[in-house]
Amino acid sequence: MTHTYRTTADYGTLDVGRRGGWRERASHYALLPLRLFLGVTFIYAGIDKLTDSQFLAASGQGSIGDLMRSVRDTSAVPALVDLALKNSEGFGYAIALGELAVGIGTLVGLLARLAALGGALISLSLWLTVSWQTEPYYYGNDLAYLMAWLPLVLAGASYLSLDALLANRRRRMP
Repeated sequence: MTHTYRTTADYGTLDVGRRGGWRERASHYALLPLRLFLGVTFIYAGIDKLTDSQFLAASGQGSIGDLMRSVRDTSAVPALVDLALKNSEGFGYAIALGELAVGIGTLVGLLARLAALGGALISLSLWLTVSWQTEPYYYGNDLAYLMAWLPLVLAGASYLSLDALLANRRRRMP
């Protein structure tokens, strides 16, 4: 068995092993399924909110206003809910557009760490407000989404992404 030494320019780390082994290739793409899932999910969530006129209303069944009023007293941060209630329609649009931007950035891998941080902050705010009262805690999905965003905050999107394409172009420039 021959070993090939690759430099940090090739793979981001000094690596000893067979060139192109399946484990090596698999580790490069390990976060891709997570990026795809979170990207598609957040795009869908944003579009779903933007196309649901009931959700974006200040009051009424299924509105963001009624949702915020219903969770206000059980949330971990009632002041955050009060802030959202000052302009619930604006808050609904901000969440929907934020989810859309985060989803697109994550899916195409553009400013992927920043997009993942945005996703983590959206998930954190939803966990602290909407799903805080869920018992047991692991039934609430916002905490799981928050944890799913963290590896992408740390690692970004170094493969099959616009970030990687732009980084390669910058390296080639004199």
